[in-house]
Amino acid sequence: MIAHLRGKLLVKHPNQIVVETGGVGYEVNIAVPTFSELPAAGSEVALHIYTHVREDILALYGFLRPAEKQLFEKLMTVSGIGPKLAVTILSGMAADDLSGAIRGNDVARLTKIPGIGRKTAERMVLELRDKLPAQASAHEAAPAMTAMEDDVLSALVNLGYQRTTAEKALTSAVKSAGAGETARSFDELFRRVLAALSK
Repeated sequence: MIAHLRGKLLVKHPNQIVVETGGVGYEVNIAVPTFSELPAAGSEVALHIYTHVREDILALYGFLRPAEKQLFEKLMTVSGIGPKLAVTILSGMAADDLSGAIRGNDVARLTKIPGIGRKTAERMVLELRDKLPAQASAHEAAPAMTAMEDDVLSALVNLGYQRTTAEKALTSAVKSAGAGETARSFDELFRRVLAALSK
């Protein structure tokens, strides 16, 4: 089993990379947050690897941090979640936020991840909430959003911004406005967040 891979990053795409080590190029599936943290093509990279073996396929899944790999493995213990859906889940929500949502029984937040219906979200909570490590900062890092903030976030994701990047810009825009200057309209808040993203 391949558990770790260090080598030259030949090709990088948001969901897949190729790493050359010992003259062999390994195709590795990744989540979007991993892609955003990768160095430029041609650089050396080290990844924690999960090797998925079936009769007709051998696929590698790569993670920059052991905690992300462990969360991926735990997600796959949930009935109905395979490696592809587990990667989609990790792409749809930051690992810390995901753990916080599962431990906090936040089914509504989990169903906002593409491909996750209510039943799957409920199974995730039921089967994983007692298996995930406690994170004191999970709820602080992901405060409940207003309906307008949620609409702005959805619009940014639809425009192609990465969800975690958009969430950070949204939080920054809301905080920098100050307590007495909450956005009065969707357009106003949307423009503020776009300005934060362009910095």
